[in-house]
Amino acid sequence: MAQTITDRRDIQFILYEQLDIESLAKSPLFKGLNRKTFDMVLAEARSLATKELIPTSIDADREGCRFESGNVKVPESFHRAYKLLMEGEWFAVADDPEVGGQGMPQVIDTVVTEMINGANTAIAGFIMLTHGAGKLVEVFGTEQQKKLYLNKLYTGEWAGTMCLTEPGAGSDVGALTSSAVKNPDGTYSLTGNKIFISGAEHDLTENIVYPILARIEGAPAGSAGISLFLASKYMVNDDGSLGERNDIVCTGIEEKIGMHGSPTCSFTMGGKGKCIGTLLGKENEGLKTMFHMMNEERICVAIQALGLGSAAFLYALNYTRERLQGKYITKAMDPEAPQVPIIKHPDVRRMLLWMKSQIEGLRSLNLYVAYLMDQVACSEDKDEKKRLNGLISMLTPICKAQTTERANEVCAMAVQTYGGYGACQDYPVEQLLRDNRISTIYEGTTGIQALDMLGRKIGMKKGQVFQNLLQEIQKTINVAKDIADIRDIAARLEETSAKLRETALNLGKAAASPKVLEAFAHACPFLDVFGEVVVGWMWLWRASVASVKLDKLAAGQDAKKKKETLAKNKEAAFYHGQVQTARYYINSVLSVTVGKMNSIDILEKAPVEITDDGFGGK
Repeated sequence: MAQTITDRRDIQFILYEQLDIESLAKSPLFKGLNRKTFDMVLAEARSLATKELIPTSIDADREGCRFESGNVKVPESFHRAYKLLMEGEWFAVADDPEVGGQGMPQVIDTVVTEMINGANTAIAGFIMLTHGAGKLVEVFGTEQQKKLYLNKLYTGEWAGTMCLTEPGAGSDVGALTSSAVKNPDGTYSLTGNKIFISGAEHDLTENIVYPILARIEGAPAGSAGISLFLASKYMVNDDGSLGERNDIVCTGIEEKIGMHGSPTCSFTMGGKGKCIGTLLGKENEGLKTMFHMMNEERICVAIQALGLGSAAFLYALNYTRERLQGKYITKAMDPEAPQVPIIKHPDVRRMLLWMKSQIEGLRSLNLYVAYLMDQVACSEDKDEKKRLNGLISMLTPICKAQTTERANEVCAMAVQTYGGYGACQDYPVEQLLRDNRISTIYEGTTGIQALDMLGRKIGMKKGQVFQNLLQEIQKTINVAKDIADIRDIAARLEETSAKLRETALNLGKAAASPKVLEAFAHACPFLDVFGEVVVGWMWLWRASVASVKLDKLAAGQDAKKKKETLAKNKEAAFYHGQVQTARYYINSVLSVTVGKMNSIDILEKAPVEITDDGFGGK
């Protein structure tokens, strides 16, 4: 079976036809770049992913990581793959060449991230976390910290991770107990325990860098007293050479449902009183500083899930084209009728279209957010930067929650299309389903994203950011209303968008009233419908572009001639597929979304009024 993890044509459509990223080259920031350059980078990434990384994914799952006396060994094949990632400079694709990056737009880096995750998400995690740690150093580090760590991280010579979670402080980071005592030389002695730390110990690199949250002795309780520190597996001398081993000891790795090639570690700091770190950023602003990395990782996890979901969908699509089973439904009673590929069966086509509508719509959403980041970087207008950053902030929890939740469902449905084979290790979708399960949990669960949306994002700037997003949706609707073939779905999205505004207003009022508990019991359903409306917007936008292109390819043709064109012309078939998928998503998926919003508006009390014992189980 073909090893296809991403749809090249769909990516090109989003980049060059929907978003028009070639316009970025007009900015001095991306001077000299063009479509040829972008395509070359993406072709190299795709080649690496399909030829080198996919084969190591099975090793990641079957061989896994081994914990031996405080040390962790990754699958053997990872060493060559990691070296290739370093040589290709894939750790800092969108960063300034002056600090070791390739200087590409963020939107190009996002596509690369999807490809690498679709091929081997376990090894992709090392890139994501290493870059995130490097970005913290770049933005908040002292000149000395930048000198010692930045280039090593952005090249992948040293790996990085993030150290937040403790046994008694998961989502409630403010409850952490790790402590820091300032030394006479300005460094800090750290003590405490951390758990669920991806890549905290491994043998891929000679050193590992740890941004660590801890409380300075005497600092305020809760999140207000947390600071961020930079430590590493081996001490780093002033000249950049490695010194003695730091007092950070891995105490074990977790046996997980998936992601077996990614070591999820627990470790202790300062067991011998010699764990040394330096302050990163300002005292007592550690959580604020760390959220710079957290927000990056939330988007990265969305892309991780997208990559896995895309691979699952395309594996399923290829399988249904090859797998012969049953007769064409209108010839079911004909004993002479041949078996047909299962893609010919209506219910299989329904599953495929649902998966396509989710993956491609979510790809548009995530690449759109990356493109907004590029626009922020290019803009010199302060007010425009604020507007764009507001949209990014509003869409971040939607990207994280909607992409991970739906991509998990796509992986499950891909297994379903394979039938019994889908549950067997002989086929790739079984592993993709397991690997993707964690994406809805780490870097902030879906519930945490929902709290963020209802508690903070909807009310940002007195609701103006939410209104700005609705205005962007309306712009697309207005364009689509002038296109005859999609005028009806434009009207339906307009009605759904208006309903979203109404539901958001009702829920927001409830959250600021005595009904606050009922409101937050519906935060997750609200985030879900918000995400579905945004993806519906992406589909109407895509259809607006595709419908115009299709009209040019089939201008003046009657129904019969148009059908012949679709059968012979791949570009016409592609654009027709875009319009049909948009119709499906807006008419079928968003119809259910409206029902969900109606249920939210009821503000059912049962989730908060049922007693603890009322759940049963005793």
